[in-house]
Amino acid sequence: MFYTKKKLIILIIISSIFFILTYNDVRSENINKISGFAKVVDGDTIKINSRKIRLYGIDAPEKKQKCKKTYLTISFVSFTKDYMCGEVSTQKLIKKINKQKLNCDILGVDRYKRLIGECFKRNINLNSWMVSNGYAVAYRKYSKKYVSDEINAKNNKLGIWQGKFEMPWDYRRKN
Repeated sequence: MFYTKKKLIILIIISSIFFILTYNDVRSENINKISGFAKVVDGDTIKINSRKIRLYGIDAPEKKQKCKKTYLTISFVSFTKDYMCGEVSTQKLIKKINKQKLNCDILGVDRYKRLIGECFKRNINLNSWMVSNGYAVAYRKYSKKYVSDEINAKNNKLGIWQGKFEMPWDYRRKN
């Protein structure tokens, strides 16, 4: 088959466009997934390979944040004590990850240049796990995805829902 100069140029252009489009798809797929061993920063942030990842759609108590927990009820009177719920949240995430490899689907970047992602330990969605066990709340400002997990944790008085606490975004605003 004999090609004219014009047909050859068109073929090269089409091939180049196809290559560029395919190359960008492969490249962006790699950017949108990160795997590795995580260092837990706090209850809603981890680091993998020195890249900070903010867990999408959830908000955990801040590390220095205190919550109240009922420790004794006599008749109609309840006695509460403060505890470091932010530290508990962080420790629960550390324990859940248990030095295992994580896979994170990166959904974007926040204003602090952290990656935003959903992270998994095998088939367990850690974002969902943190909210459904009461160690974080659904961050409705950014997503409604974990609202049902939060409702379940609240109804079953799990984690921070065992007592009283300030929503993490309110705590940050005040402190």
